[in-house]
Amino acid sequence: MKVVQRFGSGHRILVTGGAGFVPSHVVDVLIGRGCTVVAVDNFVTGSKENVAHLADTPTFTLVEADISDGLPTHHPAFAERFDAILHMASPASPTDFEKLPVEILRVGSVATLHLLERAVADGARFLMASTSEAYGDPKEHPQRETYWGNVNPIGVRSVYDESKRFAEAATMAYHRSRGLDVAIVRIFNTYGPRMRPDDGRAIPTFISQALRGEPITVHGTGNQTRSICYVDDLVRGILLLLDSTETGPINCGTEHEMSMRQLAETIVSLCGSSSEVTYITRAADDPEMRRPDLTLARQLLGYEPRIAPEEGLRRTIAYFRERLG
Repeated sequence: MKVVQRFGSGHRILVTGGAGFVPSHVVDVLIGRGCTVVAVDNFVTGSKENVAHLADTPTFTLVEADISDGLPTHHPAFAERFDAILHMASPASPTDFEKLPVEILRVGSVATLHLLERAVADGARFLMASTSEAYGDPKEHPQRETYWGNVNPIGVRSVYDESKRFAEAATMAYHRSRGLDVAIVRIFNTYGPRMRPDDGRAIPTFISQALRGEPITVHGTGNQTRSICYVDDLVRGILLLLDSTETGPINCGTEHEMSMRQLAETIVSLCGSSSEVTYITRAADDPEMRRPDLTLARQLLGYEPRIAPEEGLRRTIAYFRERLG
């Protein structure tokens, strides 16, 4: 399967959360294609530093706004129609779930509805960045898109899980009732440069601790697994879906599954660190296993991950080493 590029020079693209970790990498690729990109971010978790290199790029505009309050239509960047809208805004780390629960719920619900209405008005393709968290603590392994999930609807993680599940439902409702051209991507555990060192996710936490020579804090027994995907692979998958005519949902990630203990030990080794692995209380509703079934992504998009875990981790460690001094 080969997907033909739909969006490039002459197209206007809106990316919400555009100064965040993954979205900022998406913005880079779209700018490289010749697209005109408007990125919106309220900087609750995003950082201007992630897009600072684009400050003098005439085809890039960064707008500070909270899209949960509606799009800032007074801004001239919103005067013209968009060809595509990528809704990628949302705090996404475990620490955010406790600190920003209402904000997460609003950006997944109210903001999604605002953006869907704009997509209808513009006749734009709407891509919803969903998550593997839609599967909760899965009873199916690996997880296929047909699996409905095992989510605690009132747990600490539910603000993220359920807001994304609502966003998927809203996206499909607009597709069915308004004929909107939509796509849903379910993103699995992704890592790479521009992650926040203190965002609470395993890889930036382990790397920061290893580089400082601190104990590596692994939750629970460390036997729980994740499939880790380097950000470049994820971005390529997202843009393949954007360019396609597929609706989804479609999983995007890798099948490089490893336990948290293995991940911690690998990072310590790659950092050349003397840190020792220690174990702390496991977070509530922490999934036991997480690995995508990539059959649909391969068949419909021609997607194939390229970056092996050790190579991706080396690149990420180099980024954090520079930042942490």
